[in-house]
Amino acid sequence: MDRPIRYALNGDVHIACQVVGEGPLDLVYSMGIWSNLEIMWEWPAWAHYLERLASFSRLILFDMRGIGLSDRGSEPPILELQAGDLRAVMDAVGSERAAVFGGARASAAAMLFAASYPERTQSLVLYAPVAKSARSEDWPYGKTEEEQRAFFSRLVAEMGTGDNLELQGPSYDQRFKAWWARLERLVATPGAYRELAGVFQAIDVRQVLPLISVPTLVLHRTEDRIVPVDQGRAVAERIEGARFVELPGIDHIPFLGDWESLAGEIQEFLTGARPAVERDRVLTTVLFTDIVGSTARAAAMGDRAWRELLAEQRRVVRRQLAAFGGVERDTAGDGFMASFDGPARAIRCALASVSTVRELGVEIRAGIHSGARGRRSRRVGGGGEQHGEGPGRGERDPLRGPGGSSPQGCAGGVATPARGVRSLTDVAAWSERGLRDPGGIRVALPMWS
Repeated sequence: MDRPIRYALNGDVHIACQVVGEGPLDLVYSMGIWSNLEIMWEWPAWAHYLERLASFSRLILFDMRGIGLSDRGSEPPILELQAGDLRAVMDAVGSERAAVFGGARASAAAMLFAASYPERTQSLVLYAPVAKSARSEDWPYGKTEEEQRAFFSRLVAEMGTGDNLELQGPSYDQRFKAWWARLERLVATPGAYRELAGVFQAIDVRQVLPLISVPTLVLHRTEDRIVPVDQGRAVAERIEGARFVELPGIDHIPFLGDWESLAGEIQEFLTGARPAVERDRVLTTVLFTDIVGSTARAAAMGDRAWRELLAEQRRVVRRQLAAFGGVERDTAGDGFMASFDGPARAIRCALASVSTVRELGVEIRAGIHSGARGRRSRRVGGGGEQHGEGPGRGERDPLRGPGGSSPQGCAGGVATPARGVRSLTDVAAWSERGLRDPGGIRVALPMWS
């Protein structure tokens, strides 16, 4: 997909911006300090999250000044300048009026903009907002001076390593950590992070909150380790008519964890509806895995070492399920069974799981089964080694073409075999009929009988 980057000019400062989607409303999204318009599309979950927002809007993205591809300018990036940059971006892309979305540390500038330019703000969306960083008697939702100093010192010290994900995105895995460390290095220098830390520590826009007159949605995850949920709730309480939605989750980074619920709340707020197709039967994809040679390896390692390795393997796979939107259904022995809303995500999750588990010195194999099941049915797995619930008698399998033929390439751009196999442990059949990926995984799509 072509996503050209252009530059808006605010004084002598160039602000990198990007327009994605052709929806009926403009949505200007400032993502905060974690932004680089050039490389953020590389990570699948991030790209899916942004594409979801662009599915119902003309999504306008930009890097904050001093971040990513944008100039710093000759002055420190204070909030007033950040709000001015937002206006400059709207002017540059021809947006007279837009919904404004401020994420985390960018939320203060978004609130300032909405209060200053209500005629250009259709509505306001805030995610994990910060109205005042420092704790005080009349604002017990921030950090103490000592906590702030320790937090930002750690942030600056860990830049470029990915170690701060323990706070920013605890559901990470090692593959994501390596990529995120690269992103940190390409977002800003340690000196720039230190300067921004000084700006963020001084944030106090509480006086702006009662002046916001546009419809406002405030979103916050319950276990956010960066911005406590009480801060978001307090912000919503001080904006007249604001709607506060608390979502389950531990990740501060929005595209980790259940980002679809986050995007769904935004879409419903801005458009009045979420896309939902209610059918009696739905397409379901099931991923199942097991460890190669597990019986022999468990005997060789001993019970304690095997249990420890198995626990680590499960932790790694569960992080991949979270990253690709999988729902864990069962863990039998050393294997997993999880459901997905489509084959492409299941295959990509399988590839990522094989790669990351291999770092533990463990080889796993994965099978993928797609077909229809009843919406009301709670049953996902079938009997024996036939995972999944097939179509009702006389119904056509949605993965088969006319005459019962099974299509190639039905997994959203991921090549798939023409026919699959029934048994995950039938390695000979995997070799013969499955698809061997360059990463070493054999993926099969069994067809319903």
